[in-house]
Amino acid sequence: MGIGDEREKDAREKAIDDWLPITSSRNAKWWYSAFHNVTAMVGAGVLSLPYAMAGLGWGPGVVILVLSWIITLYTLWQMVEMHEMVPGKRFDRYHELGQYAFGEKLGLWIVVPQQVIVEVGVDIAYMITGGKSLQKFHNTVCPDCKPIRTTYFIMIFASVHFVLSHLPNFNSISGVSFAAAVMSLTYSTIAWTASSHKGVQSDVQYSYKAATTSGRVFAFLSALGDVAFAYAGHNVVLEIQATIPSTPEKPSKAPMWKGVIFAYIVVALCYFPVAVIGYWMFGNSVADNILITLEKPRWLIAAANMFVVIHVIGSYQIYAMPVFDMLESLLVKKLKFAPSFKLRLITRTLYVAFTMFIGMLIPFFGSLLGFLGGLVFAPTTYFLPCIMWLAVYKPRRFSLSWFANWICIILGLALMILAPIGALRQIILSAKTYKLFS
Repeated sequence: MGIGDEREKDAREKAIDDWLPITSSRNAKWWYSAFHNVTAMVGAGVLSLPYAMAGLGWGPGVVILVLSWIITLYTLWQMVEMHEMVPGKRFDRYHELGQYAFGEKLGLWIVVPQQVIVEVGVDIAYMITGGKSLQKFHNTVCPDCKPIRTTYFIMIFASVHFVLSHLPNFNSISGVSFAAAVMSLTYSTIAWTASSHKGVQSDVQYSYKAATTSGRVFAFLSALGDVAFAYAGHNVVLEIQATIPSTPEKPSKAPMWKGVIFAYIVVALCYFPVAVIGYWMFGNSVADNILITLEKPRWLIAAANMFVVIHVIGSYQIYAMPVFDMLESLLVKKLKFAPSFKLRLITRTLYVAFTMFIGMLIPFFGSLLGFLGGLVFAPTTYFLPCIMWLAVYKPRRFSLSWFANWICIILGLALMILAPIGALRQIILSAKTYKLFS
């Protein structure tokens, strides 16, 4: 191969990179990373935290909430550090880091299946959440209207994504993401202020709800899963960092870390008050979505549901972007399609249609996600970064870094084994009520 061929190949690869959604735009500011991270991290799951607290009880509940916050912040820091640990190279995607740590083939097989399950799973769950929140909004605003099936609301919600999914890259969805981040803070604040306004209920109880020991154990495990998935933005963190400019003098990790710290403060402001105040006011009688327990004032609950819809629109896009990147890389690099708008239009429209269809087909997908989530959320968030860190940096045995990583790995593994058990029982118990296309 001559020098000319090499240059041509490099130019072709650069043209492809400039077209792919993750690597095409590298001029993001630190605050982009802040609200992308808030949007990715704070799911509508925050509204089920008081219910999770009811399953865990006061002591374990608070400890697990805080511990998860600390561990996931630590593993997020590791990923931000590892993004540019090789001079002159950037790991723009989670699987590229995996390939560097575990080898070309193994790295792909370890990371990609988990990342795809998380991202596609979250998108399907958000389709359903968006549809159901629209439905709640409709039912709250118009209690006497003829009831409309969830399926139709999921279609209405999906219609937004048929348009938004054609925004080319992360920077182009920063406006959507900013709106989503603001909304997540807004509806979290509504949830805990409306709860404290209601005050502690007269018949409040903080004991475990289940009568039998096995019931309590399973409820505890199920709640453990709920709290764990509240912190799951790691699947898109390298992809977000890839949009920040970087030079040897000014690496991207400084602005990225600034954004992450800001995002984690917002996460704490969303999670801790909702979980603690919601449980404190209603005890073990709290519903699995605190907005249902609140009911009144009607206008406020309707508004909160609408805010959830807007937030979920942003989150869907954040999680879809790395999937679009994988699909488009596959089509252009492996199957040699020419990069074009038509290719993007077809690929992304099909993806949105797929998530919409699965969401309509299996409206009880949320409980399945608890099961799947335990198997794939825990590794990608709690311990895969630690294993990569140990493989790459090889810290001295029994040093602080060595201990910190092994503690995270052990806790993460425990979570991966225990959380799906609780969720599986939940699925078995509720299976009788499941209806396809309900």
